[in-house]
Amino acid sequence: MRCSALAAALLSATQVLIIPAAAAPEPRETLRVGITGSPPFVLPGHGSRGGISLEIWRRVAEQNDPAMVPDVLVAQAKVCIEREEFTKAEALYVRAKKPELAVKAYKAAADLGVKLIAGADVHLVDPLDQGRHHELCLLAQNERGYRNLMLLLSRSYQQGQYLGRPRVDQDWIAEYAEGVIALSGGRRGDIGQALLNGREDDARAAIERWQHCFPDRFYLELQRTGRADEERYLHAAVDLASRFSCPVVATNDVRFLHADEFEAHEARVCIGDGRTLDDPRRVRAYSEQQYLRSAEEMAELFADIPEALENSVEIARRCSLSLSLGQPSLPEYPVPSGETIDQFLGRLSFEGLRRRFPHWDDARLKPYCERLEFELETINQMGFPGYFLVVMDFIQWAKDQDIPVGPGRGSGAGSLVAYALGITDLDPIEYDLLFERFLNPERVSMPDFDVDFCMERRDEVIDYVAQTYGRQAVSQIITFGTMAAKAVVRDVARVQGKPYGLADRMSKLIPFEVGMTLSKALEQEEQLVALLEEDSSAQEIWDMAVQLEGVTRNAGKHAGGVVIAPGALTDFSPIYCDEDGSGVVTQYDKNDVEEAGLVKFDFLGLRTLTIIQWATQMIDARATAPLDIDAIPLDDPDVFRLMQAGDTTAVFQLESRGMKELIKNLRPDCFEDIIALVALFRPGPLQSGMVENFINRKHGREPLAYPDAQYQHEWLQPILEPTYGIILYQEQVMQIAQVLAGYTLGGADLLRRAMGKKKPEEMAKQRSVFEEGAAAKGIDPILAIKIFDLVEKFAGYGFNKSHSAAYALVSYQTAWLKTHYPSEFMAAVMSSEIDNTDKLLTFRDEAKRMGLVVQPPSIQSGEYAFSVDDAGHIRYGLGAIKGLGEGPIGNLLAAREEGPFSSLFDLCARTDPRKMNRRALEALIKSGALDELGVERWVMLAALDDAIKAAEQVASNTAAGMTDLFGDVMTASETSDDLYQEHRGARPWSLTELLNAEKESLGSFLSGHPMEAFETEVRKFAPRRIRELQANNQGVVAGLIMDIRTIKTQRGPMAVLTLDDGSGQLEATVYNDVFTEHRDLLQKDRIVLLEGRLQVDDFNGGLAMRTKTARSLEQARQAKVSQLRLRVASHRVDDHFNTLLASTLRTAVGGQCPVVMEYVQPKGSVAVRLGGAWQVHPSDALLDELRIAVGSDAVDWVYEA
Repeated sequence: MRCSALAAALLSATQVLIIPAAAAPEPRETLRVGITGSPPFVLPGHGSRGGISLEIWRRVAEQNDPAMVPDVLVAQAKVCIEREEFTKAEALYVRAKKPELAVKAYKAAADLGVKLIAGADVHLVDPLDQGRHHELCLLAQNERGYRNLMLLLSRSYQQGQYLGRPRVDQDWIAEYAEGVIALSGGRRGDIGQALLNGREDDARAAIERWQHCFPDRFYLELQRTGRADEERYLHAAVDLASRFSCPVVATNDVRFLHADEFEAHEARVCIGDGRTLDDPRRVRAYSEQQYLRSAEEMAELFADIPEALENSVEIARRCSLSLSLGQPSLPEYPVPSGETIDQFLGRLSFEGLRRRFPHWDDARLKPYCERLEFELETINQMGFPGYFLVVMDFIQWAKDQDIPVGPGRGSGAGSLVAYALGITDLDPIEYDLLFERFLNPERVSMPDFDVDFCMERRDEVIDYVAQTYGRQAVSQIITFGTMAAKAVVRDVARVQGKPYGLADRMSKLIPFEVGMTLSKALEQEEQLVALLEEDSSAQEIWDMAVQLEGVTRNAGKHAGGVVIAPGALTDFSPIYCDEDGSGVVTQYDKNDVEEAGLVKFDFLGLRTLTIIQWATQMIDARATAPLDIDAIPLDDPDVFRLMQAGDTTAVFQLESRGMKELIKNLRPDCFEDIIALVALFRPGPLQSGMVENFINRKHGREPLAYPDAQYQHEWLQPILEPTYGIILYQEQVMQIAQVLAGYTLGGADLLRRAMGKKKPEEMAKQRSVFEEGAAAKGIDPILAIKIFDLVEKFAGYGFNKSHSAAYALVSYQTAWLKTHYPSEFMAAVMSSEIDNTDKLLTFRDEAKRMGLVVQPPSIQSGEYAFSVDDAGHIRYGLGAIKGLGEGPIGNLLAAREEGPFSSLFDLCARTDPRKMNRRALEALIKSGALDELGVERWVMLAALDDAIKAAEQVASNTAAGMTDLFGDVMTASETSDDLYQEHRGARPWSLTELLNAEKESLGSFLSGHPMEAFETEVRKFAPRRIRELQANNQGVVAGLIMDIRTIKTQRGPMAVLTLDDGSGQLEATVYNDVFTEHRDLLQKDRIVLLEGRLQVDDFNGGLAMRTKTARSLEQARQAKVSQLRLRVASHRVDDHFNTLLASTLRTAVGGQCPVVMEYVQPKGSVAVRLGGAWQVHPSDALLDELRIAVGSDAVDWVYEA
């Protein structure tokens, strides 16, 4: 980065890059904004010295993003005070790595009375070698230059990328030269490279070309940063400049703030380049001198070339850029001829209102019409009718295409105009939702509709908007990924060459938590502190990671933000895109695009809408009339009974454990209660006591008051009655101010915001206004202030009711579907998580708990997603089988249209082997999807090679135009009708093997339960199954660990286990001492025996255990088993059997358990105890192998009496 060292003013300068590189720490084609300056300078006739210190930059950086400070490129600065008009003429010469700081820096500089210089470092394609590039610095002299730079940089990304690096052609530079000042790029520019390589003719040609392109606006750059060839270049450049009368300018390539940050900078470069610090092959392009030098250092460095310093002042004076920020430019919406846009919006709104209430007369509609008139007047006065029409347009298009759209989100649900236009689907008047909460006529700000679309089809809506308003005018918004705590530790360890195991250990010790930082990790994890104290290598990693944490690493795409410009996007923001031109996003982030004048629309994906649509489609397929989910009654008692029972797994917003507990305590019985639930379940209300008050008042355990027993007023009862006197919503705060103190709702919204910010001076002012307004309405001032204090207290916890009501509607709809169409709803829910095994299994278990039948996957009747058959049973989705993708499944379903499959051989012959490969076929067999063919899974797996070969032969013959004389290719079993004859002898699977195969392909067990194989034995240690247990006694519980939640406490980690034995489930709490002792044993999918005290779980009404001891089944068996007994028919005993038995036992010999053979004959049996050399370890694996060799019913552990 360049740093001007001017002989004219005292100023420390900063440079901010606005355009990011694709995914590397070092910038490429990037806009920059900066301050220029120099050592102390005394204006003629002015006796004082003026200047701005480095605090300017620190204020810009630290106020906006402290993590950016170590990443910026900072330069010298200059302040020049104009005497005559006494206006500040300071200018920044800024370049830094945080692209989003462009607009932020401009705003901060404006606040400080300084102006910014915007510019870009571009990579210029070498015309002689397309694989090489040179550097060139371009500065915006004025607004025209700024626009040209945005166009040039956008073009570099869209048309000039090479190996992921945006570059520009020389011809492009000429197109966008107007209003731009050019700097040569120093020794890395085309002139510098020509001079250093002895190509003086090329250097002369280049300087002539640039002087022609930028008349009186081209400067040769000089730098002294201690790198190779700088002095040789500098002398050659000064000589060339004198011959061509080209001015020179001193700049400085600053890469870090302080000299001791060089190593961190090198580490950052290595992370971006994928190198290690000690790699002898890596390019070492930077020096230890590239820190932010002081003004004095820069003046001394270029004391021999004072004109280079003076010219930086000249450049600063010549650059004058004024950006108009915060002025929204709305896209134009086509309006019918003869109507203004205001009239068109009004007509559509009133027509929509009539459609919403077709049976209402004028008298009933009157309050709605009055509200509509008020809203329309406000919208038109504020200049936003076009915004409403654009949102209406793409929402209506989505609905016309049968793309699910949410009922509303955020404060937009408070607008009646939005409801009339179909933007939202909740009547704001019925639920006391306020328009002023969304659009306040007393506080000018852009409206902001957050619109939820079906997750699967949201991109279709965005594509429609791009087609409608022009692809050059529509874009998504950039985001910037940073080096987060866990990742930066791993990255630093890698570039330092530290062992992977150490990095892995350190990373895993950092808690997995949103917003986690390295400093927080040290506070929370004692083991991490101990590791750093004990291991110097770990400390080295940590010290470097702390310096790099938060540095921007890559560019991404905002989840839902879309901007629509009235013209070309490049009039407002430069464009960033992928190398192939796709993935277009703005180079300004979500906040700065609005400051730049673009209007943001949020297209958010909500999976629940997809679930509702899938469920509705399955319902309609079996029903006589289609279901209208928007027309269901909101007072269905069956729905509220489901909620009160806490059966809200998979119900939108109501499925977490904490929410279920709140629901069971609250016992909602009306839709308003669901709205309240969404608002109450947040940290503020939960910690403030509001929730307990709300519940107690609802159930009569606390008297109702509006809002407090001591301080209440009858005027507040209608406002607070739906929430039992509790001030729960922001809208209630506004209504109280309106009713009690005469505020307009716009003024009340300002009061609400002031209460949220808690600024003392503003609150003192509002308190006075409230008191005076209440007095004017005849209310006792003391009572008014007491109520004001209560409102202020609860305003901090208040929630946006518009958002809560809209989401409560979606919650109710999912609860209604679960109540009345449980199979379809749960099938849709499982389909939505088809790629997430853990969540899928949770929902599958819920379906079974509900009494629904979940059938295994099937190649004959299964679909990609979960489905429901005519009997109401859920069929497992083929897409849930691991190793199978959309391609193989699509191929299978297409082949099935010709008719059902008759065999594995038929399946292979009718599907494309390039898609339905061996891995996919194995997954189908192991999952049980082929069980309907009537052949055991192990037999089909054994026959798979023959089936594939036969299919390949069919495909080969078909391709060659040959057909077999007798039809299909004969299989290996040519003399038999049994296609599997040669494979019937395959070793059968034990139940454990079969279930493990299912787990491998489905992520869990489906045909049975692992406990079944040990049922008889387990009852010797745990006599009762889970469903037979009773509370308030000691007991031993055996079960499979289905889930384990670890919890950190002051005493150390503890765990909550979910045990399942096939008859029921139980939660077992394992405190720190027991958990630490048995941590290796207590793992998911392990069968364990837990002993402890059983008690009623207050949350779900079931049983819970406080665990005292834990054992594995093998540990319990080893302590009590007396012998392993095998029963064998005497006729089976031969050399082959003896060899098989010996090899099986030999895997487990060395234990203390004797083996007894019982030879069974027709007339009796005889038991023979094998010698001590054959004593075994009583393991589960041995039991499985013996059951296969001898028979499932012929092997038993014999226990002591």
